Amino acid sequence: MRDETLGSCQDPAPSVRERDRASQDTPTVLSPWPGTRSERVYAALDLGTNNCRLLIARPTQRNFRVVDAFSRIVRLGEGVVGSGRLGTAAMERAMGALEVCAAKIASRGVLRARVIATEACRAAANGAEFCAEVEARTGLALEVVDRRTEAGLAAAGCAPLVDPSCDGAILFDIGGGSTEVVWLGRRASGDDGPPRARIRSWASMPVGVVSLAERHGGVKVSRELFDTMVAEVADMLEGVRQSWGVRAPGRMHLLGTSGTVTTVAGIHLGLQRYDRTRVDGAWLHGRDINRVVDQLVGMSFEERVSNPCIGAQRADLVLAGCAIMEAVREAFPTDRLRVADRGLREGMLVQLMRADGVWRRPDAPVAAEASA
Repeated sequence: MRDETLGSCQDPAPSVRERDRASQDTPTVLSPWPGTRSERVYAALDLGTNNCRLLIARPTQRNFRVVDAFSRIVRLGEGVVGSGRLGTAAMERAMGALEVCAAKIASRGVLRARVIATEACRAAANGAEFCAEVEARTGLALEVVDRRTEAGLAAAGCAPLVDPSCDGAILFDIGGGSTEVVWLGRRASGDDGPPRARIRSWASMPVGVVSLAERHGGVKVSRELFDTMVAEVADMLEGVRQSWGVRAPGRMHLLGTSGTVTTVAGIHLGLQRYDRTRVDGAWLHGRDINRVVDQLVGMSFEERVSNPCIGAQRADLVLAGCAIMEAVREAFPTDRLRVADRGLREGMLVQLMRADGVWRRPDAPVAAEASA
């Protein structure tokens, strides 16, 4: 580590594992929707550089209940770093996944939805052309969001996992083509749904598991190559760390959301099959992370493929993700990291539901609130 730690908070009791989803406001309040809360169906779709993910949910009294979900690795951003364009095969993979999502949305009777695309479509010269083709074939109108919006959605999705005994957390979301880092203040509870965490500052880096692995290689990764990747990302974070001025004795922890972080947690827990209920909300200490990262760096590609928490589709990406995670840990050193198997989709769902007033008290004024 290159700096003093951020300080520590007491580990919560093992029973303290918040399963609430997301927070974060949108300034728009929609017109009232007839029907009971449980009859309303919402959808959130996130087309990233590496994955296509969908959640369909109904609101509950204070949160929401997932009624359908879909996730597929599509590697839409494959080759964009070199060519600047989305490849034909990558677009077809993504289109196939989006067709499945469109069918699920239609069959579930969704009336409120948000459908976003992130770094691959932002960066590719033919991103807009691809989005138009998606709408023509599936009826899904992809919204290509900027990095600020992406950071805000990640914060909204992960806010309930900020330790309430701490002053806040450094959230990092490792994507396929970009990584968002968000300084979250102390979490706040409200009477209009899940807890919120205030964004104090945020930053986005144009590096993710796909782009970093394509630059350095992901099949044969020596310790030297791994350290080179860590140093590259650490250089990107140096200015962020200095400008934020996050130092001890601030009582902070890290909060990580990505396939990388959930993979590290799964390996640490010794899972023979991925179990979200054990991973989401889990705490990792620095020594645990160090041990798993050293284990991964020492594995052959074939050993990573055979690991039940990695598999063939992520074996060439997991070390690039670990390098980004290690750079974040160097920039914001603290011994405790909380794992989030949640993010953009949960953030979108809560924003949609909150804007629609599903948790608003009947006597509460109908007025827009400031974004968190």
